Amino acid sequence: MTNFIQPYNNDPFVGNLSTPVSTSSFTKSFLGNLPAYRRGLSPLLRGLEIGMAHGYFLIGPFDKLGPLRNTDIALLSGFLSAVGLIIILTTCLSMYGAVSFNEVKDETKDLLQTSTGWSQFTAGFLVGAVGGAGFAYLLLANFPTVQNLGLS
Repeated sequence: MTNFIQPYNNDPFVGNLSTPVSTSSFTKSFLGNLPAYRRGLSPLLRGLEIGMAHGYFLIGPFDKLGPLRNTDIALLSGFLSAVGLIIILTTCLSMYGAVSFNEVKDETKDLLQTSTGWSQFTAGFLVGAVGGAGFAYLLLANFPTVQNLGLS
């Protein structure tokens, strides 16, 4: 088993280990296809895709596990809570971009690593997350079978 785990690039001073999982081509292609690392995708579309996924799953915990879970307005309060959290997350993304990307770099490989790219990513995240939460709300509100699949 010790033959499978080696220091990365045979350098024992690097704090990373080369394992069959971390160095496999499957892992590299899987991570390379995530929207944050996908080449040729604008920062706005990256944020939109990431936001849609996060907004879609954020409504569930607030709906099923929130303090109003046994009331008639549980779904609406879950949606509004998810939108509130999305606004907080968008504010945090904006603050991170303001302090991380204040100087202009001429030779960047990725547009996301610039101030304007990060602000486009943040705007896409906000629109996508609110849209994803809205889609989940409409899905749960209009199809009672989907609403009853979760916790009772």
